[in-house]
Amino acid sequence: MLPANWPLLSLLIWLPILGGVACLFFGDQRAAMARSFALLVSVITFVLSIALFTGIDATSPVMQFAERHEWIPAFQIFYNLGADGISVALIGLTTLVTVLVLLGAWNSIDRRVHQYFASFLILEGLMVGVFCAMDAMLFYVFFEAMLIPMFIIIGVWGGPRRVYASVKFFLFTFLGSVFMLIGLIYLYLKTGSFQLADWQQAPLDRVEQMWLFFSFLVAFAVKVPMFPVHTWLPDAHVEAPTGGSVVLAAVMLKIGGYGFLRFNLPIVPDASAEWAWLVIALSLVAVIYIGFVALAQADMKKLIAYSSIAHMGFVTLGTFIAFSLARDFGATDAARLGLQGAMVQMISHGFVSGAMFSCVGVLYDRMHSRMIKDYGGVVNTMPWFAALFVFFAMANAGLPGTSGFVGEFMVVLAAFQKQPLLAFGAATTLVLGAAYTLWMVKRVVFGKVANTHVAELTDINAREAWVLGIFAIGVLALGVYPKPLTDLMDASVVQLVSQLGTSKL
Repeated sequence: MLPANWPLLSLLIWLPILGGVACLFFGDQRAAMARSFALLVSVITFVLSIALFTGIDATSPVMQFAERHEWIPAFQIFYNLGADGISVALIGLTTLVTVLVLLGAWNSIDRRVHQYFASFLILEGLMVGVFCAMDAMLFYVFFEAMLIPMFIIIGVWGGPRRVYASVKFFLFTFLGSVFMLIGLIYLYLKTGSFQLADWQQAPLDRVEQMWLFFSFLVAFAVKVPMFPVHTWLPDAHVEAPTGGSVVLAAVMLKIGGYGFLRFNLPIVPDASAEWAWLVIALSLVAVIYIGFVALAQADMKKLIAYSSIAHMGFVTLGTFIAFSLARDFGATDAARLGLQGAMVQMISHGFVSGAMFSCVGVLYDRMHSRMIKDYGGVVNTMPWFAALFVFFAMANAGLPGTSGFVGEFMVVLAAFQKQPLLAFGAATTLVLGAAYTLWMVKRVVFGKVANTHVAELTDINAREAWVLGIFAIGVLALGVYPKPLTDLMDASVVQLVSQLGTSKL
């Protein structure tokens, strides 16, 4: 147990960032030491993050572990940190996934090793910063700074089209953020503060809320990503190294959903309610249309990337359907169910998508191919791997008993209470998800050994078993008993439902 006065959130931000900088000094000649040092820093960070779970009062929606220091006093900008149940869950996911990513890349990265591991440590600290920043300018700095290490990870260690993919990723995200910056500046001029708590209380008329809503929507929609600003994601996933794909899918996409919760819902609730139909419509397009797009993919990574877009559609659907349920129907319990489903889906998707990309990485390390046609009969040579791959595929398809089912089912239930047709549209993911995921598994895993390359494959080693095994435990635990997670976030969700049901007009 850490002392009560320890700056725990600052430790979780700056320990990996400073560790990443230190990792750079090992150089190419001491790659083994760089690996061990980076893994040690990530493990210490994860262990420290456990103190958030043990120290938080889950019955309170207030921001806890608070830290506040002057940063740029002339503009009322503070180094202001805090975390509630939602933040704690996402920080825990970030620190765990970073450990698994570094462990998974132990032997697959053989050039500029120190820089690769340093990039992930720095990225970890910046992502944690996003999840606990209570000052909007501090949030923006962390939000933008994340682009740099991920840009480098894709651009240096990516595939043949890595430069194209990294530039596209950077431009989409950066241009979306420009609109958010305009909104932040306007709110500062309106309130004289950059504190999110002050903005939540700020009186805003209908027109102001509308423009602010769209300025935030563009930035966070790109990050989720929502249709039609999703096109950067498949390219980024395909070209990124395995670790980059895992962090991108498991954590970075969640920052878009988190942004909606911190900005759109409490700051501009009336505009969010008025335009919720647009987000709901785009979410259903993502769930249905992108599911069909995934069916046509020949590259395993691209298929899983499109699958991520479809599954993240449930996050935005559950988030914005809560407005109609709370305001039009007065169904606060249903709104709470939708928001809880969105939160559970974010954490679940972190485990499932991270595991799926890790599985593709295991195959790629052995055969240097992601194309489905190059495989077949993998179960004959890699039985342990095949068992885990099939398990994760079932979770991706939404099998009851796995985490992939829980969040989606909660969102579908909430949607049904608004409009059964919405629930029917969302539930098509259970059919489409099973179609594209199981079709991939059938062609890759089952059948006779397809060629000599598959015949020479060796099963997963102890390190790979640890990585995939931890992902499997997370998927199964959350699928069988999600109550600890929902209890952790419930007080914050209840407060959000109260905020989105209260008009500022």
